[in-house]
Amino acid sequence: MSTRHLAVIGALLLTTALPLPAQPDPPPAPHVPDASQFVGQPAGAPLEGAALDRRTSEVSALLRCPVCQGLAVADSPAEMAVNMKGQVRELLSRGYTEEQILSYFEQSYGQFVLLRPKFEGLNMLVWLFPVIVLILGAAIVWVKVKKLEKGPARPPVQAAVAEEDPYLARVRDLVGGGKP
Repeated sequence: MSTRHLAVIGALLLTTALPLPAQPDPPPAPHVPDASQFVGQPAGAPLEGAALDRRTSEVSALLRCPVCQGLAVADSPAEMAVNMKGQVRELLSRGYTEEQILSYFEQSYGQFVLLRPKFEGLNMLVWLFPVIVLILGAAIVWVKVKKLEKGPARPPVQAAVAEEDPYLARVRDLVGGGKP
């Protein structure tokens, strides 16, 4: 054998002796901390299969994605939204109800994470403000329409004042055709 053949065989033996790089493990299922410390024990029945998929989509649609802020967790492609949807799925499979899950996420992220804010405190103003503005606008329009129905208010012209002003007297003479 030539030295070239020995070098190729040596290189092959050397490469087979080296360890191969480790293949990445599949991503683990999202870790959901013990939710019972936040919202108590599960109050519902654990879900599986198609019912679990359907309820996961429904509950995820009620949560706002903290990254996208304009999308529901169910619609967002962000990694955080995917993780939150996995948490929702895990909690539903353990038997937590929709109210418990929403409460869990509200305690974790604040009330901002709810797509429908609660009707309490300052949020009450957010719910009532559009209605108040609509009623106020309708009242203003009604008052303006009533004023237009009456016609324009004309103050009485005082003849004495008009006679004292020589300019107005001249204009009246010209408009009246020179008649006093």
